[in-house]
Amino acid sequence: MPKSVAVMILASPYGGTSSQTALQYCEALLEQGHSIYRLFFYNEGAYNAIATSESSQDELNICSAWQQLVQSNKLDAVVCIASGLKRGVLDEPEAKRYEKPCAPLASGFELSGLGQWVDAVNNADQHIVFGG
Repeated sequence: MPKSVAVMILASPYGGTSSQTALQYCEALLEQGHSIYRLFFYNEGAYNAIATSESSQDELNICSAWQQLVQSNKLDAVVCIASGLKRGVLDEPEAKRYEKPCAPLASGFELSGLGQWVDAVNNADQHIVFGG
């Protein structure tokens, strides 16, 4: 029976393997017919939503892989606004508000509060946290 899952990502894209493991888990969930209620990027996980990230030619660009997963599956992908602001992961309104020169938040992601995670935990069938 298909289930909906809320997924929190606490790990940066290149600080270990947790972000890539979370990505593979999400891909497998979708392949098996389950749904992702919400992806929530918190603390160092906010770095996964940077549109301008590049990696070496011989490495998987984890940020681009997350972006592709979010966009191709029309997933609800939220970056904690407090985590994002501390790490320079801003959308256009926040970049203007803080007079920053760019807004590197990737397309398909949104900045929002921790209440989005609470909502996801309350409404999804299951929740899982990667990293920490």
